Amino acid sequence: MPREKGRKVVASNRKARHDYDILDTFEAGVALTGTEVKSLRAGRASLVDAFGQISDGEVFLHAMHIPEYTMGTWTNHPPRRVRKLLLKRQEIDRIGAKVRESGLTLVPLSVYFSDGWAKVELGLARGKKSYDKRQTLAKRDADREIARVVGRRNKGRTE
Repeated sequence: MPREKGRKVVASNRKARHDYDILDTFEAGVALTGTEVKSLRAGRASLVDAFGQISDGEVFLHAMHIPEYTMGTWTNHPPRRVRKLLLKRQEIDRIGAKVRESGLTLVPLSVYFSDGWAKVELGLARGKKSYDKRQTLAKRDADREIARVVGRRNKGRTE
């Protein structure tokens, strides 16, 4: 069977972009069992409460929910187990230094298959205050209104 090409997004954490300022992003492989991969290929995963943590020089993904594979047997996986992320040593050291010194956190932004390999996009993030969230929403609404007016003007309407 030929290897699949491209990028197929399984789950994305849209709320993370609302709750956090994403300063930097990293792509990491995920160490998974067979039934986890099959469940992900079926498009089933949730990143709602998930977070990344560095311990003993390794990065782990906590609280990511991959439901049990429906066709699995006694070999099925626990849905919220801690999963190891695969990053290069230099990346781990750089992320660890930023997390320790400036109080940042690791937030998973999306889970996807890239050329057949399961990957997670991690964001190095700082939490937003409630007024920052309101400013972001107001800016997005203003940009949407500007795009609407420009679109009308381009079509020749002057409403």
